[in-house]
Amino acid sequence: MNENSPLTIKEWLDHATTHLESANVPTARLDAQVILSHALKMPRASLLAHPEQAIEGEQLEFADKLLARRIERQPVAYLTEQKEFYGRNFYVAPDVLIPRPESEAIIDTLALLHPNSSHRLIDIGTGSGCLSITAALEFPGISVTAVDISNAALSVAKRNAESHSAEVRFVKSNLLNSVSEDDRPVDFIIANLPYVDKTWERSPETDFEPSLALFADDDGLALIKQLIPQVVDALTYKGSLILEADPQQHMAIIDFAKEFGFTHRSTDGFIISLQRAGA
Repeated sequence: MNENSPLTIKEWLDHATTHLESANVPTARLDAQVILSHALKMPRASLLAHPEQAIEGEQLEFADKLLARRIERQPVAYLTEQKEFYGRNFYVAPDVLIPRPESEAIIDTLALLHPNSSHRLIDIGTGSGCLSITAALEFPGISVTAVDISNAALSVAKRNAESHSAEVRFVKSNLLNSVSEDDRPVDFIIANLPYVDKTWERSPETDFEPSLALFADDDGLALIKQLIPQVVDALTYKGSLILEADPQQHMAIIDFAKEFGFTHRSTDGFIISLQRAGA
C-alpha cells in the first residue's frame, strides 16, 4: 500500500477496511481501527477524533505490515500482543491460546464457591496464565499453582504474572503427572484443556493458534477424560473441578465423571462445575 506518500487516518482506515472485507473478515472496520491504534500508539477514540492526521514513515510501514498479517487471518490479539480478560490486559503470543470471553465464567463459577486464604487451587493447562493470575488477584490469599506442558506457554504466563504482580507458582507438567504430592490435595482444580475436535467447523484464525492447546482426540474429550481420574486423589472431599468444554460435550463429561465419584453442581455457558462425592 505504501508508496512513500503520507496518508490520513481516514484514508488508511478506509483502505484497510476494504481489503479486510475482501478477505471476509467479519469485523473489518473494527479490526482496522484496532490495528492502526496499536501501530500509532493512539487510543481508538483519538483516531476517530483526528481523521485528517497524517500517517507516514515507520508508523505507516508498521500499520501496513500488521494489515497484511490480518488479511492472512492472523488473529488481532497476536498482532497487538494483548487480549483483555476479566478486565485486565494479558500479553499473548502464538505460543498460547488466545483468552476467550466464555472462559471468564470459570472465575465467576469459582467466586460462587467463596475461595479464601485457606484454600488451594491448581490451574491445569494455564497457557497465557489468564485464569490462574485472575484467580490469584480476584481471591487474595488463595494459593495458586499453574500447570502447563509447554515451556513456551509457561514463559508467557510467567511474564503475565510478573506484570500483574500476581503470586502464582508455575509447574511444567502433563496434566497432574509432575505435580508434587506436597501440592495436593487442593480445594479447587480449574482447567481449560483442548476440547476441539478437528472435524468441527471453525474460524480461519484458529489455524494460527497452537494445535497443542486447541485439539483433542475422542470427539475432543481425550484430555478431559485423562484428567478426571487423576483429579480424584488431587482434590479434598469438598473439592471442586471446574472445566470448560463445548456445551454439546457436557452430558458426556458429566456421565464420565460420575464413574469417578463426581456430582454435577452447575453449568454456565461453556463451564461445568463438578463436586467430588462425599462433600
